[in-house]
Amino acid sequence: MHIRTAFPYETIHEDLYIPLADGTQLYARIWRPVTDEPVPALLEYLPYRLSDWTAPRDWQRHPWYAGHGYASVRVDVRGHGNSEGMPGDEYDATELADGVAVVHWLAQQEWCSGRVGMFGISWGGFNSLQIAALAPEPLKAIVTVCSADDRYDNDVHYMGGSVLGVDMHAWASTMLAFVCRPPDPADVGEDWRDMWLRRLEKVDPFIHTWLAHQTRDDYWKHGSVCEDYGAIKAKVLAVGGWHDPYRDTVLRLVEHLDPGQVRGLIGPWSHQYPDRGLPPGPAIGFLQETLRWWDEHLKDKDTGVMNEPLLRSWISGSHPPATVYETLPGRWVGDAAWPSENVAPVAYALAGGPQTVRSPQQTGLDAGRFFPFGNEADLPPDQRDEDAKSVCFEFPVEDAPIEILGRPRVSLRIRMDVPRGQVIARLCDVAPDGASTLVTRGALNLAARHGRDRSDDWPAGETEDVSFELNGIGHTFPPGHRIRIAVSSSYWPWIWPQAGSEGFTLKADGSIVELPVRRHTEDPGITFGEPEQAEPLGVVYPVTLEEPRPERLVVRDVAKGEWRLEVDPRYGGTRVYPDGLEFTEDALETYTIQQDDPLSARARSDWTIRLHRPEMAWDVRIETRSETSADADDFITSNEVVCKDGEEVVFHRTWEKRIPRTAG
Repeated sequence: MHIRTAFPYETIHEDLYIPLADGTQLYARIWRPVTDEPVPALLEYLPYRLSDWTAPRDWQRHPWYAGHGYASVRVDVRGHGNSEGMPGDEYDATELADGVAVVHWLAQQEWCSGRVGMFGISWGGFNSLQIAALAPEPLKAIVTVCSADDRYDNDVHYMGGSVLGVDMHAWASTMLAFVCRPPDPADVGEDWRDMWLRRLEKVDPFIHTWLAHQTRDDYWKHGSVCEDYGAIKAKVLAVGGWHDPYRDTVLRLVEHLDPGQVRGLIGPWSHQYPDRGLPPGPAIGFLQETLRWWDEHLKDKDTGVMNEPLLRSWISGSHPPATVYETLPGRWVGDAAWPSENVAPVAYALAGGPQTVRSPQQTGLDAGRFFPFGNEADLPPDQRDEDAKSVCFEFPVEDAPIEILGRPRVSLRIRMDVPRGQVIARLCDVAPDGASTLVTRGALNLAARHGRDRSDDWPAGETEDVSFELNGIGHTFPPGHRIRIAVSSSYWPWIWPQAGSEGFTLKADGSIVELPVRRHTEDPGITFGEPEQAEPLGVVYPVTLEEPRPERLVVRDVAKGEWRLEVDPRYGGTRVYPDGLEFTEDALETYTIQQDDPLSARARSDWTIRLHRPEMAWDVRIETRSETSADADDFITSNEVVCKDGEEVVFHRTWEKRIPRTAG
C-alpha cells in the first residue's frame, strides 16, 4: 500500500448541515480542493456515521479525491449519526428522495461545476444505483461496489426464495444496535440527548418488516433497479468480488445496461473496497481506476476507460481449501460483451439411479461467512464433511484445464412426498488428495420453483424438473482434478429449515449441471496500479491482554444431537479517535440446531456498544439482544434494547412478535 501525501491540489475540509425541503438537516463532511474553479462533487451517502464508524475508511479516500480536484462529500442518512430526523427502513422512499435532494444541493453550490457522481460499497453502492434510477439531472456517473440490483434475491434477506437464516437475522440485529446509537454532543451540542430519545421512540426492528414479505412482492421491487434498468441514465462502473454475495449484480448490469454506459470489474475480493489489501487479494489501485472513471464522465477527459473491455474478470486458479487467502492465483481476462462469445454452456449429465437426499440439519456449518470481510475464519474450509452429508456427482478433468466464468446452472429431476422443502447445490474443485474446495453454490426454496413472487406447495409424490442458477464465479479446474456437484436438502444457518421437510428423491436421469465454460484466450494485458490511499486518520486500537474468542466456533453436544455455531463478526473492537472519542463494540452471533429437527433452529445476536468522551464526561452504552426461531406456523422474534447515559437507563424496550410462515 502506497500512502500518498502530495497531491495536485491542496485540500480543506469542513463539517456542515445540508438543508432539506421539510426543514430536516443532514450532517455532511466535505473535502474540497483549494481552487477558484468549480469542480465536480462526489457523494457517499450512508447510515453508518461519518463521525466514528466509517471515519477511518472515509479518510483513506475522500481526501484522496479532493487532492485530485473533486469535492468529495460524505453524508449521514436521515436519523443516523448526527443527521436530524427519524430513522426509516433501509432504502425507503424518504432515504432516496433525500439523496436526490442532496445531489441537487451539491450541484448548486458555487464551488461545484454542476456535475455530481455517487459512489459507495454495500449500502452506499445500493443507494447509488437506486438514486441513479431516479435520474436526478446533475448525477452523471456512479461507482457501485458490492451492491445489488435485486433486493429480494440478491441481498441479506432471501436466497432462492428461502429465508437467509444467517444474515436476515444477523443484519437485522446489527442494524438494531446501530440505529440506537446517539448523536455526538461534540458535534450537535447539548440537544444530543433529546435527539437520541426522539429517535429511540421510533425504532422498530427491521426483521419484522423483512419477514412479513416472504415472496418477491412490491416491497422488494421498490429499490430493485432490475425492475427497470432503462431508468438509469448515469454512467455505471459496477464492481464486485467473487467472495462477495452480491457479485452477480455486476454480471446483470453489464448485460442489461447499454454498453456505452457501463463497465464491470470483478476481482477475487471479499466485501471490501479492492484497494484495502484485505484477503483475498491481489489488491489493485482502485482509487486510481475510479479517478479515470470520474475524469472521463465528470470532466470530459479522454482517459481510455471506455476503451476497456465491457467486463474485466479475475479467473482464479485452483487452490486448496482454506478459510483465508492472502492472495489467490489466477489471471485477468476481458470480455467485450456479456453474455460473452468466449463463454458457452457445457452440460454434464448426472449418472446413476434415484438417490434419497435427506441431509442432517447441521449440513452447512462449514459454509463460511455470508459476508466475508477479510478475516481469518471467513471462507469455507475443506468441504469433505459437507460433501459426506450430500449426494455427490463427479466429472474428471482430463487433458486440459476447464475454465469457467459466469453462473453455473443445475436442472434436477426431483420427487418429493411433502409440500415444502429446499435444495442446495454446491460446486467443488476436488484435488487428487481428496481435498474439496468450494467454488460456488446456489439454493432453491422448492415452493418458489415457479417464481420468487409466489409460493406453490409440491404435489405429494409427484416428480418435477426444477432449475436454478448458482452464484457467478471465475475458476479454473486443472487436469487431474474432479468437478463435484453436491446436492443437499439443508444448509444451516444460511438457509432457514422448512417445517416438515423430509428431503427428496433425486433422479439422475434427466438431471444436469451446466457450466459456463470460457475458451482460453490470450493475455489481454489488463493491469492496475499499486494500491494507493491518503494518509490514515490516526485511529488507535488499544492492545488488550484478553485472549480473543474464536471468530467461528462449532460446538457439538453428542448426547443431545445439537450443534452450535458461535460467530464473532469482528467489526472493530475498541478504537480511540484523534479527537478523543473512545468507541467500543462487541457482538456475538449464535446459531443452534438439532441434527434431526428442522424446527429446532435458533439464532441469537448480542451487541454491546459504548461511546465515551472522557473530556466531556459523556459515556453512553447500547445493549441489544435479538432472537429468532420458528414453529410450523410462525417465525418467532424477540428483541430487546437497553440504552444508558452513564449509569442511568434512559430507554428500555422489548418486542415479541409472531409472523406467519407464508413461504419462507
